[in-house]
Amino acid sequence: MAKTPKTNAVRLLEAAKIPFTTHTYPVDENHLDAQHVADSVGEDINRVFKTLVLRGERTGLFVCVIPGNLEVDLKKAAHAAGDKKVEMIAMKELLPSTGYIRGGCSPIGMKKPLPTFFHTTANDLDRIFVSGGVRGLQIEIDPALLIKFVGATVADLTK
Repeated sequence: MAKTPKTNAVRLLEAAKIPFTTHTYPVDENHLDAQHVADSVGEDINRVFKTLVLRGERTGLFVCVIPGNLEVDLKKAAHAAGDKKVEMIAMKELLPSTGYIRGGCSPIGMKKPLPTFFHTTANDLDRIFVSGGVRGLQIEIDPALLIKFVGATVADLTK
């Protein structure tokens, strides 16, 4: 069995003594979407959350963590971030801004802390899955503990 990568996200959770489980899965460069991840780890897509990075015209970069089967609503995300207009950042900005690549962006352990918002459905679940910081690694965790750990706010963020 492959050894779990010791990513920054994994190290930070371990250091904080927050219980979590890791799940590895084979990476398919052509299918980096959340549905593929959910299928690969044998979980409901509603529990597999994707981490999106957006930019507000006044507030700058922030993070939205939403269920994998939903789309971010830019108006709702702007409202949550206290801005009038927001947009997704360009893919080429992801690595320099967060330290993560597409398909491996985790809400835990970005280069610098960014305001983070979790979709309201996280509160309805006893556990969710988020990226472990690299493609092929998911972290299963109690969403309440994760939200508290990253200092996130819960808001309605989807269409």
